[in-house]
This record gives sequence, structure tokens and C-alpha cells, in this order.
Amino acid sequence: QVQLVESGGGLVQAGNRLRLSCAVSGRTISTYTMGWFRQAPGKEREFVASSIWRSTETYYTDSVKDRFTISRDNVKNTVYLQMDSLKPEDTAVYYCAASGRGGTPDQPLLYDYWGQGTRVTVSS
Repeated sequence: QVQLVESGGGLVQAGNRLRLSCAVSGRTISTYTMGWFRQAPGKEREFVASSIWRSTETYYTDSVKDRFTISRDNVKNTVYLQMDSLKPEDTAVYYCAASGRGGTPDQPLLYDYWGQGTRVTVSS
């Protein structure tokens, strides 16, 4: 059974940084497209970033480009989201997701497995 466990969330001031981790068990992430999504209070879950399997392709939503970086460590079977220059509007619960299928990486329906989420709060 594939399990995803996020960690690294917390409360930070605007302008600071956080690194989220997503540890995956049950299957190697090298065969998965990995994604990060977030959901702010009262809003729908939105795509943040993805790392395409067996490639170096990465995708980001416009609001986080040049501030967030997704990376993966296939040896540790862990995916990271480095978040720099955080803004109050980045406040949300962040979810890691894994997909073993091809498709548009910013669509939640593509993903088969999800973590429980980690909360990020950015104060102004």
C-alpha cells in the first residue's frame, strides 16, 4: 500500500522560508509523477507544483514561480517543496500527491495517492 506523509509545515513570518517534505512508502517515487497542492480556508484545492516521472520536467502555478522549488530524492523516496519569500496568501494546508498515470499534472484527478496534509501559516 502506498502511503504519503508530509512534514515541515508551521508558522512563519512573511518573507521567510520553509521546506516541506513528503516521504513515500510502498512504491518507489521514480515511477510516479509527484505533485504538491494546497487548500486555503474556504477555497478549493489548487495545484502548486509537480515533478514529472522519469524526467526533469517541473511545473508550477504562476503565483509560486521563482519562489517555490519542487525536487525529489529517489534514494530517500522523498519529495520536497522549498518555499522561499513566503507571503500571507501562501497560507494553506499543503498536500503531497502521487500519480502513476500520464496526464495533465496540475489536475487533482490525475493523482491516485494523497497525504494527510501539513499546515503552513504565513503571518504578515
